[in-house]
Amino acid sequence: MSRLTWQKSSYSEEGANCVNVAISSGRTPRIHLRESDRPEAIVTTTSAHLASLLQKIKAGELDQP
Repeated sequence: MSRLTWQKSSYSEEGANCVNVAISSGRTPRIHLRESDRPEAIVTTTSAHLASLLQKIKAGELDQP
């Protein structure tokens, strides 16, 4: 994998526990997410899958009883 350029999410507060995001180009661009205190743990997805997940979170579909 090529070297990624990470950016801190604008929703993250100053200090620890920040969400970082990077986008890799290619035939199907990928979005990479990691937490600043565990930079070795990277979640990779597509924009369509991330949008679907965020929609379900906002709708409360993933809330536990």
